[in-house]
Amino acid sequence: FIEKNQQVSLLAPEGSWIVEQCRHSGAIISTYDWDEVIQESAHNQEIWTEALGKCDVAICTVHPPREGFHCSTFAARCIKEGGLETHLIPKTGTIVPEYLRVFYLPDETIHASVIAITDFTRRYLVEAYNIPAEKVALIYQGTDTERFQHSESAWVEAQHRYPLPRNASPILGSIGSFEHRKGHPVLFEALEELANNSHPNVHLMMVGDGPDESILKERVKILGLERHVSFFPFTDEPNYVYERLDITVLPSLYKEGLPNVLLESMSMGVPVVSSNIGGVSEIVFEGETGYMVEPGDKSALADAINKVWASQDNYQDIRRNAHKLIVNQFNKTTQFDRFISHFHTINIAD
Repeated sequence: FIEKNQQVSLLAPEGSWIVEQCRHSGAIISTYDWDEVIQESAHNQEIWTEALGKCDVAICTVHPPREGFHCSTFAARCIKEGGLETHLIPKTGTIVPEYLRVFYLPDETIHASVIAITDFTRRYLVEAYNIPAEKVALIYQGTDTERFQHSESAWVEAQHRYPLPRNASPILGSIGSFEHRKGHPVLFEALEELANNSHPNVHLMMVGDGPDESILKERVKILGLERHVSFFPFTDEPNYVYERLDITVLPSLYKEGLPNVLLESMSMGVPVVSSNIGGVSEIVFEGETGYMVEPGDKSALADAINKVWASQDNYQDIRRNAHKLIVNQFNKTTQFDRFISHFHTINIAD
């Protein structure tokens, strides 16, 4: 946004990663104490009111509350009691049924609306929370299509970073947090089915970290899949992982919006197989850009992987279709312009 000549203010906890990253960006930075803010003291209200008063539009993410504290409700209070004209926008992609309506539209007496980054989320907010449709905008977040594109030099580097068995085929990939909601045990069972039947050399790259890592490694041993699964640590350069993959698999059970891993993979021309969850159906079109299965269905997951790989002509068509869709409709640069246009539009309306 700064590169597009927008003035940006950042309100974030003291010493946080995001503050350090933005220290020399040109953003106006205001900080508060992470632990103290949940008390919503007059001191913190003063910090927030001063920071919010510098903004025409204030965007926050909808996240789990901490001991009753939520940034959107506290921001709304600061705006209201400070007499500010600031327009508050909670932005969300993942639906968590336990979350309260007030997290999304905290105070209807101030200037406020919501941005949903999937149509699934937009419809849920309107239908389940009864938030007026005109107050919920759909703006896809997009991905960096310049960064996530195939190159021969990156492909060569990927072979060194991620050594795999020479005859591995097809190479599947799961990238992200190792936790229950991601459904990795289901993927392992699908992998077992593939290895014992149609694809004896199938191999799965597990890239990431998380609380279930040791459990998942033990599960691989129990299923006898050691030669079919390789674990690699979290990386902030996932483009090299995609260079290694034939298919990206997302077997999540719940709590997904529009996963970045799918956008990035498809931008690289790597077909995807995913649970039909959240906004996934807005980018994965059956047989065209990938395949979807019901969450938790190991046989359907194995069958979908088979479908992608069965015909190499069809596989190449899916690769091209996936790449084209992301470049044309989910390019982050284009989406930034849509965010800016939306901000200007609501500011004029206010």
